[in-house]
Amino acid sequence: MLQSFVGEGEYGQKVYEGLKRAIPLKRLGRPEDLEGIVAFLASDDSVFATGQVISISGGLTMHG
Repeated sequence: MLQSFVGEGEYGQKVYEGLKRAIPLKRLGRPEDLEGIVAFLASDDSVFATGQVISISGGLTMHG
């Protein structure tokens, strides 16, 4: 989906690289980055968690 948004060519590559630079972990997320939180939310360990926003953003939403 990201590739279709940024497109191909020089402009798309600049947008892609700029996004990577903005993320403190210096990479874009991968599907396997979500496995831990999905397992936690599906487990009894999360039984008391309600109405929470959990950011899986490599630090992007905390940066600044």
